[in-house]
Amino acid sequence: MRIMASATFPLPTRARPIVTLTVNPALDISTSTAQVIKDHKMRCGPSRIDPGGGGVNVARTIQSLGGDALAIYAAGGLTGATYRQLLEAENVPSVVVPIDGTTRESFTVDEGGSGEQFRFVLQGPEFSEAEWRSCLAALEAAIVPGGYVVASGSLPPGVPTNFYAQVARLAHQRGARSIIDTSGDALAAALAEGVYLVKPSLRELSELVGRELSTEQAEVDAAAELVARGSAQLVALTLGDQGAVLASAAGVIRLPVPHVQVQSAVGAGDAFLGAFVWRLSQGRDPEAAFRSAVCAGSATAAKPATEMCAIAEVEALEKLLPEATRY
Repeated sequence: MRIMASATFPLPTRARPIVTLTVNPALDISTSTAQVIKDHKMRCGPSRIDPGGGGVNVARTIQSLGGDALAIYAAGGLTGATYRQLLEAENVPSVVVPIDGTTRESFTVDEGGSGEQFRFVLQGPEFSEAEWRSCLAALEAAIVPGGYVVASGSLPPGVPTNFYAQVARLAHQRGARSIIDTSGDALAAALAEGVYLVKPSLRELSELVGRELSTEQAEVDAAAELVARGSAQLVALTLGDQGAVLASAAGVIRLPVPHVQVQSAVGAGDAFLGAFVWRLSQGRDPEAAFRSAVCAGSATAAKPATEMCAIAEVEALEKLLPEATRY
């Protein structure tokens, strides 16, 4: 299996480098219509296409904030070729792992009348064992001791459930810190291996600890439990408009989200993670990185489609955040 580095953009070099891995990227198509009506042909407004997917969006965020990250991703078919062109146009350094299948698409429709957003995410292409192993090989070649490895997004058909656990193991073996952002059995397997940072939603955290989390204290206790278990050194629980919680060996803190006019939730969680790891790579402490992450998620939610936030927007929102609540 050939692995292609971008011929246009050099791989980034930095003291604490960041590498992201996306095995199931998606070409994000966004548009709008006045009203979504069953069985009707709905005329749409202007459309926009972005290169999406967890790890790629993390790298795009870091790029937008003024940092560097190497994005490793699998791509194939005509959709994959378009995807690569779009990412290169954003000057994101990348390594492409070719696959026989066609890169998937996702489709987002904003309903003008109600302000609701409808998201349709297609299943990814079937991977052969050789293809997913090539993704791991590309990652292993790119890991730098002391750096960060961010593996994010869903797993396409054919990729084993323990894939992200293998990613975490590779990072540990190479002296790097692993950040995993996925869900279900793949997330549970990665946490059984042990990771540096994990970013579950409330539903995902509830599944991990095996109980309903119906109070603020229950949320705090569950996040702290993952740290106590050794599943993750940092647990960033994202709660949408209810803010976010950060648990570590130093304790648990909570931040609200700054108020913004939300345009699109697509990519907001990835922006949160991108800002978090970028600040960590700069030597910021986890609490300072967490503040930037909360603001980056909000700033991205205020953008259309899958457009990522800018550093000035993040810094402006940081000035509005109160001190964290400590537990």
